[in-house]
Amino acid sequence: MTNPTVAAPGSLAVKPDETPWSAEELAEVRDGLVADRTRLLDEIGIAERGLADLLSGGVDGAGNDQADVGSTSLERDAEMSLVANHRDLLLQVEKALDRIQSGTYGNCENCDQPIGKMRLMAFPRATLCMTCKQREERR
Repeated sequence: MTNPTVAAPGSLAVKPDETPWSAEELAEVRDGLVADRTRLLDEIGIAERGLADLLSGGVDGAGNDQADVGSTSLERDAEMSLVANHRDLLLQVEKALDRIQSGTYGNCENCDQPIGKMRLMAFPRATLCMTCKQREERR
């Protein structure tokens, strides 16, 4: 029995020299994305709790020397950066899962050509084909 919330694997875009997505290949990619989502949610929670602990310690530095205040500030900035990076990755994972569900997984968001099954298996969050990605990186 197929999952009605996931597009049929064979209907997803592939390059002309690639075989269509099999149910097993798509399930492997989807399972990896779901595992990434779970891991990222856990890591975001841990980082947010660490950030809350740092912020609850106060930011005025009362009773701390300048080195302690600087160290706390550096830790806070690192935690904030970590949370922001994890949230960006989570957004990419959610977008990939949505594209699998809607049947648009494998289409380049820029030119609508196939991204390539091998590229997606190596980097499941990819939204651009290699040509568009290279063009974007040159800007």
